[in-house]
Amino acid sequence: MPELVADCPRCGTRHITFDVMQAHIVAIHYGWQQWYEAFCVCRHCNRSTIFVLSEKTNIDYQMVHKVGLLNLKGSVNHYVTVEGYISLRDAATADPPEHVPAHIEAAFKEGATCLSGGCYNAAGTMFRLCVDFATKSKLPGQDIDGLNAKIRRSLGLRLVWLFDHGCLPEALRELSSTVKEDGNDGAHVGSLKKEDAEDLLDFTVALLERMYTEPERLRLATQRRQDRRATSTST
Repeated sequence: MPELVADCPRCGTRHITFDVMQAHIVAIHYGWQQWYEAFCVCRHCNRSTIFVLSEKTNIDYQMVHKVGLLNLKGSVNHYVTVEGYISLRDAATADPPEHVPAHIEAAFKEGATCLSGGCYNAAGTMFRLCVDFATKSKLPGQDIDGLNAKIRRSLGLRLVWLFDHGCLPEALRELSSTVKEDGNDGAHVGSLKKEDAEDLLDFTVALLERMYTEPERLRLATQRRQDRRATSTST
């Protein structure tokens, strides 16, 4: 049975030997480099881990492909690099709405990852950050109609001002209280439950779709229509 030397994520032992029980090819890069998910058992704690392994660039990969990873003698570390291991980070998460700015997308993905891992307070805080980023961009540059520094700083006050002045869809006003209240709970009290985090997710998705996804889809559709008309005219 082949062996793998790695740090055990289950018991924390460093550079411990694992028995490689199974290996499944999950990807092929550059037309030759095979990536594996390998089911391994730690010899210290006797618990299992699925490691992600990639073939090294300085090996006889054709021999490895012919023999098979499970039929190699001794340590497979001579042939593969440990890229990581499968954990809750790999659980399915909610995808961010299309066409959102990169910094909002990054915050959304972090929130979705926290939600899938059961970290509801952290998820709520990140979804609230998405809304914070997005709504700041809706404020005018000058302080008009009662807008002031306090409203600019406070997400709750900012949402009220934006709704009152028609800068956000009125249909989302009722749900906005979820972001203000539950988001603050996640950041300061740490009392969010799964349902609270999912409510925050729903509002965040709805807001981002209204602000970014729908306008960009409409712009792209209009552009395609114009391109078709231009092509038709030229022919």
